[in-house]
Amino acid sequence: MLSAASDVQVDTAEVRVTEWRLAPGSATGPHTHRMDYVIVPITAGEMTIVAPNGERSKAQLGVGKSYFRKAGVQHDVLNETASEIVFLEVELKP
Repeated sequence: MLSAASDVQVDTAEVRVTEWRLAPGSATGPHTHRMDYVIVPITAGEMTIVAPNGERSKAQLGVGKSYFRKAGVQHDVLNETASEIVFLEVELKP
């Protein structure tokens, strides 16, 4: 599977903002979120979320329909669709 592209746009003592681009067939790779975070979708789409135990679920993204998660989330994010998925990840530093 291809690696998703990331671009850190802002990194201060308070916040880190990263743009993520997942081409069709790409993935972020398994990771653990060490900070609370907000996802801001730039494109609509469907991501596949894979938990550490291999359980798979689908997450629907709507343009500008943000969502919040607490630190500690562990998963891999895959794009198994035919369209690029783009979102901003806003991490809130303690």
